[in-house]
Amino acid sequence: MPTTRRVFVLAGLFAGVLPLARGVEAPTPAQVAAFFRAVQVDDQRTVAQMVGAVVNANEINPVGGEPALVLAAREGSMRVLEVLLAHPGTDLNAQAANGNTALMMAAFKRNKQAVQALLAKGAAVNRAGWTPLHYAAAAGDAEIAQLLIERGARLDTPSPRASGAYTPLMMAAREGQEATALLLLRRGAKAGLKNGEGLTAAQIAERAGRSELAGAISGFKP
Repeated sequence: MPTTRRVFVLAGLFAGVLPLARGVEAPTPAQVAAFFRAVQVDDQRTVAQMVGAVVNANEINPVGGEPALVLAAREGSMRVLEVLLAHPGTDLNAQAANGNTALMMAAFKRNKQAVQALLAKGAAVNRAGWTPLHYAAAAGDAEIAQLLIERGARLDTPSPRASGAYTPLMMAAREGQEATALLLLRRGAKAGLKNGEGLTAAQIAERAGRSELAGAISGFKP
């Protein structure tokens, strides 16, 4: 194989795992914009043609600060999500500028199919600060919360102190998600923990005007 052709073949194989190889030009702003438009509208053909060859698999969208995988999860672009998950250079745990991962967004959007696909590939369920379980709890998706717990999600991780140090149970309480709150309690979440303001989950529910849920949490018996 001629040397020049070998360089381009290797660039196609490893782009996304490493920065674009020498001999492959960095994408233009127009190409980056076209790539992220394709992600947003679930155009898997365009994404498959561009990822790794024109645009790095973990390219950050200049608009919104999200990598392609996070944007696909947020938009529910399932065909594109599958393309990205199949690419060897895709970082499953890449974070948006605000710290969101694809698994967090899929949980918040209550997209069970995306959650299952990400978990099957090995996306991380635990991290410091906000976690996918926080997002599932806030969204009120007990089924996704159960999937995350089965994969080892920690029940009582606090969110960053600057955001209130909320546990997943506290998020369910604040948002009035009774089914998810009760699931977390049944699985061992600690109702007596306090957030950054010194409030328990039951007190958070009460303050949010959710008296019945507050009573269910405070009266829960394992």
